[in-house]
Amino acid sequence: MTSDRKGEGAPGQAGPEPVPTPEPNGSGSVPGQAGPTPVLRLEAVRKTFGRTVVLRDVDLEVAPHTVTALIGASGSGKSTLLRCANLLEEVDDGAIFLDGEEITDPRVDPDAVRRRIGVVFQAYNLFPHMTVLDNITLAPRRVHGEPRARAEERARELLERLGLGGKAGEYPDRLSGGQQQRVAIVRALAGRPRLLLLDEITAALDPELVGEVLGVVRDLKEEGMTMVLATHEMGFARDVADQVCFLDGGVVLERGTAAEVFGDPREERTRRFLRRLVEAGRL
Repeated sequence: MTSDRKGEGAPGQAGPEPVPTPEPNGSGSVPGQAGPTPVLRLEAVRKTFGRTVVLRDVDLEVAPHTVTALIGASGSGKSTLLRCANLLEEVDDGAIFLDGEEITDPRVDPDAVRRRIGVVFQAYNLFPHMTVLDNITLAPRRVHGEPRARAEERARELLERLGLGGKAGEYPDRLSGGQQQRVAIVRALAGRPRLLLLDEITAALDPELVGEVLGVVRDLKEEGMTMVLATHEMGFARDVADQVCFLDGGVVLERGTAAEVFGDPREERTRRFLRRLVEAGRL
């Protein structure tokens, strides 16, 4: 049974709701429903690969301007959950909503959904033959139809904000791992996403480079970006997350505030997982 400090998600609604059209980081409300519409909502999401069940009836709500951290052992379903949320993986059952619209409805254009969601993976996935500036502006120009001048202006502003102001003309192989990951974050932000998904973005970095990337995420939280991050950086998750979800065997076994999950977990499996991290000096 899942231990949920805040209660389960809102009951399923009769059908897809009109999509609010807020500015980035804005929030819309559903008439008759208290509070803002969750930016992201998963209802009984199930995903299998062959005979292996990777996500088991997962429920999740992510409120506007909040950070949700997904924690758990490797293979617990964290990355698959993020890939399903961005429609990179098709769910087998259940529904996913973005700003109240069911995006798992087969009539929905997945490319239109992905234009509203930024994703950063642990592999930087930068095009090696393109400069930093061209890597960042490619999607805004080709996918969003922005004029080159406007796309480059925003890219330079973001690079400056993330401490990469002098790197626009560099090629990826001239950058450190931490710098490349920051460029990947800038690329995700360039499309003005409603939601940012971060999948183990420090896993491929040398330990001394982790701090600079986590600092960027911390700044984005202060600016009000809505984020869901899968991470093994437990101390960071404890510091920045508004909601922490512990996944085990494809189930959200426990969820709550960072203080609740890290400080007073209810589930024995959660306590055992955290105890091993403490023993390993990682928490």
